[in-house]
Amino acid sequence: MKQIDEIRAGVAVVVLDQEQRVLLQRRADVKLWGIPSGHIEKGETVAEAAIREVKEEANLDIQIVKLIGIYSEPESQVFTYPNGRVVHFITTCFLAKVVGGSLCCYSDESLEMDFFDQKELPEDLLTMHPRWLEDAMAERDLAFIR
Repeated sequence: MKQIDEIRAGVAVVVLDQEQRVLLQRRADVKLWGIPSGHIEKGETVAEAAIREVKEEANLDIQIVKLIGIYSEPESQVFTYPNGRVVHFITTCFLAKVVGGSLCCYSDESLEMDFFDQKELPEDLLTMHPRWLEDAMAERDLAFIR
């Protein structure tokens, strides 16, 4: 296993619009598409972090629908940044719907933001995100723990 520099608590949000399309961002750091995600800040709950991240990155107001899962498996949660820093994330992933705002690429962390049909997703997705999307669309009441 890679030498891990730090462990961080993170959030990810599968955001659906009224047509059930999924929101993706092309990240500035790795140039790949992915689900809006980020770090939990001191003094904030995971739900607050999820709502804040989507507002900061996409200028959208969301309502959390349900917990999709908690993801910590090193195979998909150890991420190497372009600067060489290696972080093991413990990620809480939510399903959410848009309740306000207007989509725009609102952050220097993103190159693009757009909604995609679930059957026509870009091929250049971050490695762990297809699993999160699959879990989000599973008709299951219980959260996944992976």
